[in-house]
Formats: sequence, C-alpha cells, structure tokens
Amino acid sequence: MGHRPAGRYGVWVDAIETSRRIPFSATFNFRDVGGYPGHDGRTVRWGRLYRSDSLHRIDETDRAAFAALGVRTVIDLRRPTEVERDGRVPAYDGLTYRHIHPEHRDWAEIRYDPAQSLARWLADRYAALAETGTAGLAEAVGLIADSANAPVVVHCVAGKDRTGIVCALTLAVLGVADDDIAADYALSTEASERFSAWLAATTPDGGKLPKPFLASPAEAMTLFLAELRAGYGSVEGYLRHAGVTDAQLAALRDHLLD
Repeated sequence: MGHRPAGRYGVWVDAIETSRRIPFSATFNFRDVGGYPGHDGRTVRWGRLYRSDSLHRIDETDRAAFAALGVRTVIDLRRPTEVERDGRVPAYDGLTYRHIHPEHRDWAEIRYDPAQSLARWLADRYAALAETGTAGLAEAVGLIADSANAPVVVHCVAGKDRTGIVCALTLAVLGVADDDIAADYALSTEASERFSAWLAATTPDGGKLPKPFLASPAEAMTLFLAELRAGYGSVEGYLRHAGVTDAQLAALRDHLLD
C-alpha cells in the first residue's frame, strides 16, 4: 500500500501493511489489528485479534487458510435478520461462534443527505449505537479480554461500522493513539471498494451500495472517540458504564500487548 502517515508514530512500513490484510477469495475486509504502539512502549500483539466483513462467504477455497490462523472465537455483530439472511461462518473443530447484536436503529431508516458531512453522519450513528448497544458492546469487549478465547475475529456485514466501534474501543484501552485507530478504521474504505466491485461482477443488479455503507473517513472515528470521552471521561469510563469490569480491562492489556 506504500508509505503514508500513521498518527504520531511516523510512517507505515510496507511489511506491516502487507501482513495486516489477509486475503480471501470472497471476504474483503479481513485483517489483523496487531502492530500498533500502545501503553508504555508496548505493541499490540499480532495474531490475537482480527476484524472482518461477514464470514459466511468463506468456502472450501478459503477454509484451510482460515483454519490455519487458529481462530478460536468468532464474534458476529450482525442483526439476527442478517444472520438468517446470509448464514454464518462455517463450523469446524475448536471454533466457538458467539452472536452478539448491539441494539441500534436500522441505519437504512436514517436518510443521509449528500450535502451533509459523511464523517459527521457516521459519527452520529456510532454515538447512537454506543448509547443503545452498551450491553452488546460490553459483551464483545469482555470476550476479547479473555485470553482463552484468542485468537478472536470480530465481524459484522461490511466489517467497518459495528466492527469498527468494537475494535476502536479495544485499541483505545490498549493505549493506541486515536490517529492510529482512525487510520485502521479508514482501511475499510479500500476493502469496501473491493466488495462493491465483487458485487457488481457477481449479482444481477450490480449490488450498488449507498455511500455511507462504503466509505470510512478517518474523521468519523476521531469524532466518535473524542465525543465519547467528552461524555464519559475516557473510553474506559464508557466501558465501565457499559458493564466491562476493571479486571477485564486489565486482562485486555495483559494478553493483547507485547
């Protein structure tokens, strides 16, 4: 992907960018969230937490590559209707599947005006989800905090919004800078473009998706995190409010930081 800024820590290196995204034939946003600088000069561990778009499209072509990652736990954040519509990750020995639905209003019901800031619109959606989906978000972060569940992959439909919130909350607890969290979130834009191209090639109507379902402007995540801290004092403060314990927060740092 080339060199580009990554928060206060200078430039990305090609080797890290190359190893972050894990390609599958019909899963477009599967990547490792390791490698980011966190608390006390420690680094988020590779191979412990992955994020993805929906895993129901993993087929025989990709099954061996997915199994080779050693994933123990899949956290599926989709709505029950989305799971029923598309199905779930194929089962295999040693894999635990957990379906968690953070309650929130269907975004299709909330019109996006193209004249409006997309980052602002998305940040508002994320704030609303954080308000109504507290129990689900706390459950997801609690599962990630338990080292016995790792490696974990968390996913939703596109792997950018619900998944982006859970990963952002997790990385913030690990001490990752907001700029780096937002840069990781923004990687989903390119993945969404690949998904959109795949839909256009494989579906009769071209599967065209509206802009809010494709773009991940970094500003949306920085707005969300800043406003969450303004409301709760810190990301940890929000998670405690949601039901995450201090022991779980400590466990998260213990096993996800080198």
